[in-house]
Amino acid sequence: MIALLQRVTQGRVEVDGAVVGEIGAGLLVLLAVEPTDTGTQADRLVERLLGYRVFEDSAGRMNLSLRDTGGDLLLIPQFTLAADTSKGMRPSFTSAASPELGRALFNHVADRARSQLGERVATGRFGAHMQVSLTNDGPVTFWLQTASRADGA
Repeated sequence: MIALLQRVTQGRVEVDGAVVGEIGAGLLVLLAVEPTDTGTQADRLVERLLGYRVFEDSAGRMNLSLRDTGGDLLLIPQFTLAADTSKGMRPSFTSAASPELGRALFNHVADRARSQLGERVATGRFGAHMQVSLTNDGPVTFWLQTASRADGA
């Protein structure tokens, strides 16, 4: 699984002009599922997202996690992160999971995060054309990737 996480002061996602997810300070995460991903990778990714230390402590160092700060989490399905861009001028999406697997594992991540953070978790809508807005704080942006079974996880 691939996650592009951004520390934000606010984030919002709209579908057809209606807000479907909105957060205050926390993390906005663009999430892609790869074909060999499983619930194991999804669980590991949730632990990393909630525990990744990207928020400043009293000394100004990035030592605090989303759990520590009580911040919000906005998860956005983003299959294009898994694109193969190594050749030509058009991306290939053969390295992205099928829509069925992508939806199932995206929902799994959202459910696991909600089980730990409750109402502080918002999501985009899988398969929808979304408009995402955010205010990146820092800017602070990280690429996280969990190993697939093919990589030995």
